Amino acid sequence: MTLRIGLLGASRIAPKAIIGPANRHGDVIISAIAARDGAIAQAYAHEHGIAAAVEGYTDLALRDDVDLIYCALPPAGHLETCLAALRAGKALLVEKPFAMNAEQAQAIATAAGEAGRPALEAFHYRFHSMFERALEIVRDGPLGPLVGAESLFEAQIPRYPGALRWDPAQGGGGMMDLGCYPLHALRTLLGQEPELKSATAELQDGVDVTMDAELMFAGGLPARLRSSMAGERRDWITVEGRRGTLRLDAFVAPQNGGKLTLSTARGEHVETAEGPSTYDAQLAHVVAVMAGEAEPLTGGEDAVANMTIIDAMRRHVGMPVG
Repeated sequence: MTLRIGLLGASRIAPKAIIGPANRHGDVIISAIAARDGAIAQAYAHEHGIAAAVEGYTDLALRDDVDLIYCALPPAGHLETCLAALRAGKALLVEKPFAMNAEQAQAIATAAGEAGRPALEAFHYRFHSMFERALEIVRDGPLGPLVGAESLFEAQIPRYPGALRWDPAQGGGGMMDLGCYPLHALRTLLGQEPELKSATAELQDGVDVTMDAELMFAGGLPARLRSSMAGERRDWITVEGRRGTLRLDAFVAPQNGGKLTLSTARGEHVETAEGPSTYDAQLAHVVAVMAGEAEPLTGGEDAVANMTIIDAMRRHVGMPVG
C-alpha cells in the first residue's frame, strides 16, 4: 500500500528530509504541499513534482489523498496545525523540536493517543545504523559501569532579516534548533531521564546563541551538553565507562563522514558509517510504523520528556518558555 504524504510548509529541509527519500522509496509519494501563500505552494509543487498545491495549512488535513503530514513549520506553528491534522485522522512526522514547550508537546501527544494515530518527531539521526550500533555497545557493557557522558552540536546559523532561528517568537535559539539533538541522543543512549543541575547561555535579542548545561542521570551519572549557533559545524557524543569510551563523530548526519570509535584496554576500534542515510532510514521507519510493523521510536512521551529538559534550561538562563 502506498503511503501518501502531505507537506506542511514550503520548507528548505523537505527536499533532503522527505522528498528525496520518498522518490527513492517505492511505496511512498508526496501527494500535496500546503503553504500560507498559494503562489508559493504552486511554485514549490512545480519545482519538486508534487501533484497538488494547497493555500492554507488546515486545508491539507482535510484532503483524502493524504495519509501522513510532514510538519516542517517553525515550532510556533506546530500546535494548531498538528492538532488539526490529528482531528482529521492524519498521522504526523513533526520536525524537531516537537513544539514550543513541554505543555504543547503534551497536548500533541495526548491528541495523537486519542486519535490512535502516530505522531513521530523527526530526529533522523535516531534511525541510522551507526546510532543503533552505539546503543548496542552501551547496552552490551564493554564500557563497564558508566561514569560520564558529553555531547555537542555547533554550527554557523546565518542571521538576516526574518531568519526564523533568530526569532524567539517562532521558537528560535541554539537549544531549540541544535541542542535538542545532543539532548535527545544522551537521553536515548543512557536510557534515562536527567535532571538539570545548571545551565549558562549567551543571549542575544531573546535567543540563546550558545547554551551549556550540566545534567545528572540516575545513579549520579553526570553529563554535559553544549549547543551553539556561532561555531564551525561539528557534532559528537562521548560515553565514558570504567573500562572504555565510546565516541560518535558527526552523529547527526553520519552519512556525511560519521564514525564510531570504541576505545578499551584491548585497543581502539573504529567503524565508519554505512547503509542508507538518516533520512532514508527515518522514512523506512515511518512506513513500518504506518504498516503496523514497528512501534514509533520518537514522538509521544519521548518528545514531551525532551521538551521538559529544554524548558528547564531556558528557564534557568532567564528565557521565557513558549
